[in-house]
Amino acid sequence: MQIAIPAERLAGEHRVAATPETVKKLVAAGHAVSVQAGAGLAAAIPDAAYADAGAAIAPQRQPLLAAADIVLCVRAPEADDIAALKAGAVIVGMLSPYHNPLLPQLAARGVSAFALELLPRTTRAQSMDVLSSQNNIAGYKAVLLACQYYPRFMPMLMTAAGTVKAARVLVLGVGVAGLQAIATAKRLGAVVEAYDVRPATREQVESLGAKFVEVPMSEEEKAASSGVYAREMTPEFLARQNELLAKRAAAADIVITTALIPGKPAPRLLSAAAVAGMRPGSVIVDLAAEAGGNCELTRAGEAHLSDNGVHLVGLANLPAMLAADASSLYARNLLTFLGLLLSPEGLKLDLDDDIVAATLVAHQGEQRFGAPAKPAAAAQTDKEPHHG
Repeated sequence: MQIAIPAERLAGEHRVAATPETVKKLVAAGHAVSVQAGAGLAAAIPDAAYADAGAAIAPQRQPLLAAADIVLCVRAPEADDIAALKAGAVIVGMLSPYHNPLLPQLAARGVSAFALELLPRTTRAQSMDVLSSQNNIAGYKAVLLACQYYPRFMPMLMTAAGTVKAARVLVLGVGVAGLQAIATAKRLGAVVEAYDVRPATREQVESLGAKFVEVPMSEEEKAASSGVYAREMTPEFLARQNELLAKRAAAADIVITTALIPGKPAPRLLSAAAVAGMRPGSVIVDLAAEAGGNCELTRAGEAHLSDNGVHLVGLANLPAMLAADASSLYARNLLTFLGLLLSPEGLKLDLDDDIVAATLVAHQGEQRFGAPAKPAAAAQTDKEPHHG
């Protein structure tokens, strides 16, 4: 197969979808790999490293895409890139399926498009889980960003000039990013507590040496919060949650928020009033900024100071700030996923495979995710898996 690795076009996106390590393995398997010139420079990978691994370096983008059987990308392609793809081509990457207005164009082009954000949370899919690999990096970087804005030390220091107290860190949302934020803050010597709407995460929080903050819940609310992902909760629960989190934020020096609900706006965990109750010099790093923010005062893509002197950090795409390691992990995720699509005979899409079916958002001219609902009569005979 002819596999193409284009440079990313989104501003601030420094990652790349393949590394010399993964290119070498693809070439050894008999595939031809072409990398757009300069695609890996921001991730500390020069063109020569790709060439040494067996890739061809393509000076122009459109011919690279037009010749490709498979395109590996980090971000969703833009309209002119889609127009350059040949019918029947495969594209694999993080395609933003919940908010991508170009899915109909991908379908109309006859492209088979795989959005890896839709991977099922199963043991079999773990090695392909791009969200986990990239959120792990985001949680780590969030703590380092907090240190950048926080005007004090993180650890407790006993000096001849007196003792400096350890910073108090509150992590909201205990997924992959939240757990890494907890671990990183602990390594830096902070006192850490964490909250998640899912009570089952208590054990993970406490295993990292942090304190778990718990909002009282009814049996119905516990049942609603028992899944892998956080879900929207009742207004009564949210009122109790917000009251408690405002108190914990007021006692914290640094708050890192990571709560997301797939396909929906980020849950609001910190109100403007909660921020007003925090001490000057405190820091909020909002990893949900691009989805509307967990904090009411977050500005996506910006870092600013509130009226009472709280640093609000809504910078986007933290994994791209550590592009070398982020690209390495992401490229390995993609290489593993390609193992489901490639056979010795070439490309083979097994729609009975749960991972393939869950991530396939466009195929053979059909938009398979987020498409308008079919008429009831047709829906009764529809045998395709439901993704949206």
